[in-house]
Amino acid sequence: MNKPNTQTQVLVIGGGPAGSTAATLLARNGIQVTLIEREVFPRYHIGESLLPSCLEIVELLGARELLERQGFQRKPGAFLEWKGEQWSLDFGELRGNYQHSYQVPRAEFDEMLLRHAAAQGVTVCEGTSVREIVYDGERPVAALWEQAASSQLGEIRFDWVIDASGRNGIIANRYLNNRRFHEMFKNVAIWGYWDDVQRLPDGREGAIAVGSIDAGWIWAIPFSDGRMSVGVVLHKDAFQAARRAGSLERVYRNAIASSPLMTRMTAPGRLNSALRVEQDYSYVADRFCGPGFMLAGDAACFLDPLLSTGVHLAMLSGLLAAAGIGSVLRHEVTEAEALAHFDGSYRESYLRLLVFVAAFYETRGKEGYFAKAETLSHFDADPANLRRAFLNLVSGLEDLADAEQTSAHLMGEMQRRIRENLELRRDKTALRSGATADAAQDNARFFDGVEGFTAMSPEHAQAGLYVANVPHLHLARVGPARAGGAGRAGAAVAAVADRETAGRETAHRPVAEAV
Repeated sequence: MNKPNTQTQVLVIGGGPAGSTAATLLARNGIQVTLIEREVFPRYHIGESLLPSCLEIVELLGARELLERQGFQRKPGAFLEWKGEQWSLDFGELRGNYQHSYQVPRAEFDEMLLRHAAAQGVTVCEGTSVREIVYDGERPVAALWEQAASSQLGEIRFDWVIDASGRNGIIANRYLNNRRFHEMFKNVAIWGYWDDVQRLPDGREGAIAVGSIDAGWIWAIPFSDGRMSVGVVLHKDAFQAARRAGSLERVYRNAIASSPLMTRMTAPGRLNSALRVEQDYSYVADRFCGPGFMLAGDAACFLDPLLSTGVHLAMLSGLLAAAGIGSVLRHEVTEAEALAHFDGSYRESYLRLLVFVAAFYETRGKEGYFAKAETLSHFDADPANLRRAFLNLVSGLEDLADAEQTSAHLMGEMQRRIRENLELRRDKTALRSGATADAAQDNARFFDGVEGFTAMSPEHAQAGLYVANVPHLHLARVGPARAGGAGRAGAAVAAVADRETAGRETAHRPVAEAV
């Protein structure tokens, strides 16, 4: 087991997808990185259905061939039985460079990424916990660590720290105290693993299945070893009412029995694991970064498991952190500029998906669980410029309440596009013939701006910067006309970064490819 050195350029706390992505990209660009992970991998984690967008970053990591050799279940898309309707969603039907993704046991996927990070030059220290972070004013400068197995203690000093500690959120929870939970997504997830279940027919055995029920929804994720992850998501109120009437397993099995799709799939199978539970997992930190630190992955925010966005946001934030910190250390941009870019890009991506999830729930039904998303329907923005509306959310966000009062257009436009997307996909004959090509391309372009790596496009620059990968991963500048994407948003985010640096505290893919 490695012991941390006394000094490193960048300390990464946490070895999940966010931490491993950031550490690998930094190391591949010649930066000294130490990664501290509390557990010894492999370790269990939920969040097993990947989006095709994750493959793009896996390629940047130099790990695409490694991923392909793992034998993970190939994921062609999704099948939904939602509010009495059924439809199949196939990756690449409307467009897309990636026609598939994977269903991955996270213990195996995360260990693959962590071992790859070590192979790229990252000093990986497993079984090592951060006991305390030492600050110089508002800037973290060192971490006190402990290795429980050997009772060793030590201190490591750094120039930058990336907190990728997941739900633990060391910086957000212990030092900033700035994590807020979403009222509209106060949910409880219950899940377990099944053997001998029925898979989807017609060559879609690797697709994720999603079925709605009155009080929530259910997922079924197949793995290559024959097992299937089956999870129930209920609003907290519904869960508590059901729990008063019976055991946890009864709540779980009753929910499955209320879904015709899940009843059919699980009928021949058997639950072959203990049930696991998580609740109140939807949250956001008020600040994603500050002097000398960035929050990545679940340490910064988490939405809702419906659209499988967890690993997507984790790897995206790792990419953004690595590009920004690397550019600062090479004196290509100022720290204030890198912080402005990271906060603006990451928060904008998160907010787009926040509205997407809420709109999907509301579009497909307003009863019970789905009514909880309606609190996001009070938006007001210029309908001619959806991107500007999203950027206005970024620049105006002090807390979630501010976001909830910013744009009715966003919710309405998102709902219209979701309905259009589903109708386009439902008519498979028209899709194959190309009769709907123009509408499909327009719809796809819209969702490119919702769930995609827009940070790598100069047209979507934040604070005048975007991520480029040639000749190395860095933040590239755009001309004055594009800087900041939208003047008010770019200026506001830059102002936040300037205040933080000065030491003053401040309070692509279409619907099918997001499941």
